[in-house]
Amino acid sequence: MEELPRERIDPRAVKAWFYNGLLWGLVLILFPVVYLILVDRAWDLPAFYGWLGVGIISLYTLWEAVIVPRLKIRFWRYEIREEEIDIQHGIFIIKRTLIPMIRVQHVDTEHGPVMRIFNLATLRISTAASEHRIPALSRERAAELRGEISALVRVSDEDV
Repeated sequence: MEELPRERIDPRAVKAWFYNGLLWGLVLILFPVVYLILVDRAWDLPAFYGWLGVGIISLYTLWEAVIVPRLKIRFWRYEIREEEIDIQHGIFIIKRTLIPMIRVQHVDTEHGPVMRIFNLATLRISTAASEHRIPALSRERAAELRGEISALVRVSDEDV
């Protein structure tokens, strides 16, 4: 049986993804709340739809903030090798990607406001055909991997 990639993403990702899911839930909950306020004051529409929206968005927020982060951290793995980058991710469908070093065009790091609070970054690996991400690495580890991949890409370019 094929060996899994050895490296895992940073455990602080669970907290970062929790807060990110919570923030999105708070933004989304505004829509049914505004609907309920307008139904009560301006429109003659059933409040049932507003309450249904509140329930659905609450379930979605619970899923995105509590359940998904724990599942993601369990299945996200990666490994940087001399010849390739091996990435595995997914919750219900596990996706495994091998990126040959010779195909890598550039490597970036990015971090949004929530990730910045937890000192995390995402490593973006671009090829001519696609873009791949390794999320929630410590910013130091992401910078280290960016340099390592860049060096390996230069070596594989010289070999061609």
